[in-house]
Amino acid sequence: QVQLVESGGGLVQAGGSLRLSCAASESIFNINIMGWYRQAPGKQRELAATITSGGNPNYADSVKGRFTISRDNAKNTVYLQMNSLKPDDTGVYYCYARKVVSVTWGQGTQVTVSS
Repeated sequence: QVQLVESGGGLVQAGGSLRLSCAASESIFNINIMGWYRQAPGKQRELAATITSGGNPNYADSVKGRFTISRDNAKNTVYLQMNSLKPDDTGVYYCYARKVVSVTWGQGTQVTVSS
């Protein structure tokens, strides 16, 4: 089963930017969907953005126009560029991979946006 390691989280002021990275332990070429979910304190985990093996992105309405997801198959890495960050974006961001019916989660990286 593929393993996922996230990095790039941190503390940023509102309006700032961060780029999250998710490195996979194997080739992501044949991983159907990869993406990012997030979980705010006291709330359920929710979709932020996903991208298919063909490069088609999907975004939650709350992040459209501010976040950009991309994948680099040569580096086995998925990125989430987050701009114009808001305090509501605060939470733990989890990398996600689905290969056929197998689902894998990363350990999560904390993103904190101060007002």
